[in-house]
Amino acid sequence: MTIVEKRKPLSVEQRRSAGREARKAAPRAAHGAFAPAADRPDPIAILRAQDDDRMADLVPIRWGRMSSSPFAFYRGSAALMAADLAPLPRTGLTVQLCGDAHLSNFGLYGSPERELLFDVNDFDETLPGPFEWDLKRLAASFVLASRNNGLGEDVARETALAAVRSYREHMTAYAEMRELDVWYSHIVADDLLEMVRAAGAAKSARKGQLKAGLKFAEKGLTKARGRDSVQAAGKLTEVKDGTRRIVDQPPLIMHFDELDEAEASYHLFGQYRATLEDDRRELLDRYEIVDLARKVVGVGSVGTRCYIALLFGRDINDPLFLQVKEAGPSVLEPYLGRSRFTHAGHRVVAGQRLMQAASDIFLGWLTGQPGKRHYYWRQLHDMKGSIETDLLRGPGLEILATMCGWTLARGHARSGHRVAIASYLGVSDRFDQGLADFALTYADQAEKDYATLLKAIKQGKIPVESGI
Repeated sequence: MTIVEKRKPLSVEQRRSAGREARKAAPRAAHGAFAPAADRPDPIAILRAQDDDRMADLVPIRWGRMSSSPFAFYRGSAALMAADLAPLPRTGLTVQLCGDAHLSNFGLYGSPERELLFDVNDFDETLPGPFEWDLKRLAASFVLASRNNGLGEDVARETALAAVRSYREHMTAYAEMRELDVWYSHIVADDLLEMVRAAGAAKSARKGQLKAGLKFAEKGLTKARGRDSVQAAGKLTEVKDGTRRIVDQPPLIMHFDELDEAEASYHLFGQYRATLEDDRRELLDRYEIVDLARKVVGVGSVGTRCYIALLFGRDINDPLFLQVKEAGPSVLEPYLGRSRFTHAGHRVVAGQRLMQAASDIFLGWLTGQPGKRHYYWRQLHDMKGSIETDLLRGPGLEILATMCGWTLARGHARSGHRVAIASYLGVSDRFDQGLADFALTYADQAEKDYATLLKAIKQGKIPVESGI
């Protein structure tokens, strides 16, 4: 028998020391500084370069969605922010990054045990990297969302602070927990409701707003619990001659015979099946794939290849909808190095499983034809729910910021050295204030870049289809 020598893990004190040492390379207060590099590339050129490999008929829709507001622009410009973060000082404290941790990429979904969880729900750009990159993207998104909702700069700063403060305080708590306790930690929908109730009790001056927010949250949770493949079938399909099929809604939903998409071959289903665990393959084998169509989703993803597959179980009243989404290299890879996964779909699935408390049982990947494009699979509707952020006032955004900061800390604690990160952050609000300064300054930059986009559109340099 060969005994493989395993390196002894660092002690708790050694990890704390590593966190304090990281302050030399990246002082906590230094995170507040941001100025565009002197040789900063044209921001629109960075984003337009992504169009080269996208479906040409969908590219104008992408730009139409991004041109609707500075916040929408920010949602679609992860590649631009990655380029801006790259020259800044780094802590060197590595975690599994979401890679695009703006507030709209947090939401609700159902666990395999049918609990309604709150977690990060988009991992197209996931990659290991310095923890602060996710946190900076999250904090700046709350500033832009606050401005988008017509709220003052004080509210914008406070929501950014709430996100960072929550991250720091929860990371401190995770640093004291045992490994399995961290791994099993999860955030359920009732935690969100409890936070709203607690805020209403503590802040009587805003009790009316928070009471309305509680009703809004309860309604949203009820709606999320009803979102499943049966509900999706009622919206996306019709029955003709005893057979249920996906309904075309061009250009957002279209069948392959109209698109001549040869890569949508049914035989690829078997390749995806092979990436699932044994028990989940057994479950999937009880379904038959009956229809496939292209479906446009998101803001930043528009133009990438994304499909929906309709499957039946025992009969046409037992539907299952799966989403097949193209996966390319993460926008972080030019600055953090190539992924250890040679398959981009595998990269997305592995990152999601590592960061989420519980993941979709149908997560898998495949390589499509022609062009050897990479894809990953997941359920289309599985108790999924998003927060309608444009309807939130200051108290609601602050509660959401607290939830998102907590969620991000939990995901990072699973994949990184939480003791070192907690030690780096410390117990004061020095890091929080620095990140809030950064969030305000970077939001200003995003608004300038958005103005540059509008100018290019007005000059006819970028084709746009709005309202789709």
